[in-house]
Amino acid sequence: MEFFLGAFTAEWESRKAAFLHDLSLGRRPSSDEDERRRRGGAAGTSELVGGSKGRGGGFRVGGRDRPGLGAGMHRRADRPMRARFAGLASGSQPAVVKMASFGGGGRVAAMITYVSRNGDVVVENERGEQLRGRDQLSAVGSEWDHLMNNRAESRDIGLFHVAVTEDGRGGDDVFARARQIVTQGLGDGAFAFAVSERSDGSGFDIEGMAVLRRPGGERLTADAKASAIVQQRLDASLAEDASAKFQFTGYGNGTDYGASRLRSLVETHTGNVQDEQGRSISDAKQAGDLVQLEWRHQLHSRKPRDVMHLILSARAGTDVTAFQDAARDFLGSQFAGHRYVFSLHDAVSDPKAQEAGGKRPHVHVHAIVAMRSDGGDRIETTISTFRQWRLTMAEKARMHGIAMEMTDRRDRASPAAYSKNQVRPVNTIGRTDHEATSEAAQRRYDAKRADLPSSIPHTARSQTYTRAAQQEWLEFGRSQLSQPVREFVDAQLSRLDDRSLAADPQLSGQGEKPNSGAQSRTDLLTLVELVSEGDDMRHMTRPEFEAYEKRVETALLQAERAMPAAERAGLEAIATAAREHVNVRRELVELVEHRDRGGDQQDRSTAGSDREDERQRWNDAVARYGRAAAEAANAVLVDVERSRDALERAEAGAPDTIRALKQALDTQLLKAAELGAAGNGLIRDVADVDEALRNMLQAVERERQKADREQTAARSERSEPAANPERGAPAGGSGREADVQNRRIDGDTKARNEHDDRER
Repeated sequence: MEFFLGAFTAEWESRKAAFLHDLSLGRRPSSDEDERRRRGGAAGTSELVGGSKGRGGGFRVGGRDRPGLGAGMHRRADRPMRARFAGLASGSQPAVVKMASFGGGGRVAAMITYVSRNGDVVVENERGEQLRGRDQLSAVGSEWDHLMNNRAESRDIGLFHVAVTEDGRGGDDVFARARQIVTQGLGDGAFAFAVSERSDGSGFDIEGMAVLRRPGGERLTADAKASAIVQQRLDASLAEDASAKFQFTGYGNGTDYGASRLRSLVETHTGNVQDEQGRSISDAKQAGDLVQLEWRHQLHSRKPRDVMHLILSARAGTDVTAFQDAARDFLGSQFAGHRYVFSLHDAVSDPKAQEAGGKRPHVHVHAIVAMRSDGGDRIETTISTFRQWRLTMAEKARMHGIAMEMTDRRDRASPAAYSKNQVRPVNTIGRTDHEATSEAAQRRYDAKRADLPSSIPHTARSQTYTRAAQQEWLEFGRSQLSQPVREFVDAQLSRLDDRSLAADPQLSGQGEKPNSGAQSRTDLLTLVELVSEGDDMRHMTRPEFEAYEKRVETALLQAERAMPAAERAGLEAIATAAREHVNVRRELVELVEHRDRGGDQQDRSTAGSDREDERQRWNDAVARYGRAAAEAANAVLVDVERSRDALERAEAGAPDTIRALKQALDTQLLKAAELGAAGNGLIRDVADVDEALRNMLQAVERERQKADREQTAARSERSEPAANPERGAPAGGSGREADVQNRRIDGDTKARNEHDDRER
């Protein structure tokens, strides 16, 4: 039988059109069709139009459903507290949904290889297809490629080598001279180094690592170009009888990379390592503490979040098949429209040895999920989202016969969890044992392992929740209970019985201050607007910049004061982005000052090669659209990208923070769309490749068309009485009032037309 290309095109197009028509009318596939697709029947029409289908049903093509939830689903209310407590007292296990890590598009293959144990464990995707072997698994990355932003990781820490040649200074402190040379080349900032003196006495070699983000806002790229910049500084600062050849030898991202490299440096040089302050780093613990505790906040690290690694866990002894079915339904329901794969590991089927971290006693599922759906929505990773995930996981587990409940740490005053940066594993046989990286982390680890009652919650919202939980335990304890259940309830009441909770009248207030949430959102919007100012930075003077910097710091301080303590984690990400933006503007001001002072030709040539492409693109835009249109479009597009970047940095922050940033982004998109609707060609061309801007532009144009139709109808109504004088003036107003209204409408129309002409 011979097939011809295009033989089924007509059928494909008809099914696609029918499905899109059903979606536009709000229809959903029938339950029979849904079940047929769930059980592995013929491919659904959603696959034909680029959508994806989860095992739990729910189709996604490009709507605006809430990220992280299935199409057509909404956040369900929490299961009643009394029902959850009754389940826990009867022996139900808590729902465990943990975020293991995020990764970029380049990490997809490695993450899938890990969860599949190098292809030895069967992996299932969102369509219910079972993938085996490395060939099938390697194809997943290419299928997901269009969902990856592929944003590069920031270069946080650079490795360097300096070969110093000098004569006649053998008696001096070689570490002091080396520290001085590195400081002259890199400037102020954190670094660590070791020194090796040459046997012939001609000099010494410096091997070290440095934080690439310097205090003044400069971020070195740790490549050949950055090496040349540092070399120029050394050549200008060293004495005539000395020379130094500097070279960056590598770079990496994050504290894990930095701690590993510094430990290797300490091991290679047997503890003979110092930092920029002259402090000795003699062992691996000191190396890890230096990077984790002191360098962490200087890195301004950024990692792509294209995929996430999620872990679903259950107690040892849980029915493996039932838990796998529950996990499948959870993923299909919660991440409908997203691409994902998952695999199950247990003590029996896991091919990885115990000594290497495999064959864990508890059953668990690893899931790799694309953060962006085929429709363009991103998954939320806020505290409330994780609560929703645990609620859904517990519900699906109960549907498959597993007694499981969503738990909140405040339900029974449980201690806070420790993070992977606070501990390091020392034994993987059975339950993993860890050692802490600091004394504070050790206390937190011991409290969690011993399940010690936590202290009083600090926020008014959590205190209100804790009092409600305590009251529910009391009322539940008054009912007829068996002895084991009553003992469990009494134990929880004992944990929650803290008289100091009600002793402080300020702590016992019901809820937060009524204006705190609104005030914090107002401050965040003010901050975003301030950072996204459309001023032309090429013409900002030094006094103007200093006043601008002061306004940003003032806005940050006000936002920090108004933000509830529990939500300040998201504010830190916003503050970091705002300060980075200020540093960029400082560099622009300094660049303008340097140009005005007539800097040397060499500096101009170094910067000129980087700006040549940008200048060419700018000239092309000016030639095509005109200078006025290009400048106006550039200003609003820069504001849009700044708002998007701030939103991406704070995507794991508090819900109020996310909402404020999304509102600011919508405001900037609306400004750009209005400019495009007024005839700006550059905006319209950008909208062809920017879906969000295109949607906003179409909405603005629809509103303008509607307004024009209404004005046309109004003019027709005004002209009708003149043609039919016997009909008289409209009811409810005089003829003079109608004339005044007509003149006002004509004036508004003329002003808008003049504005559109200027924009064109």
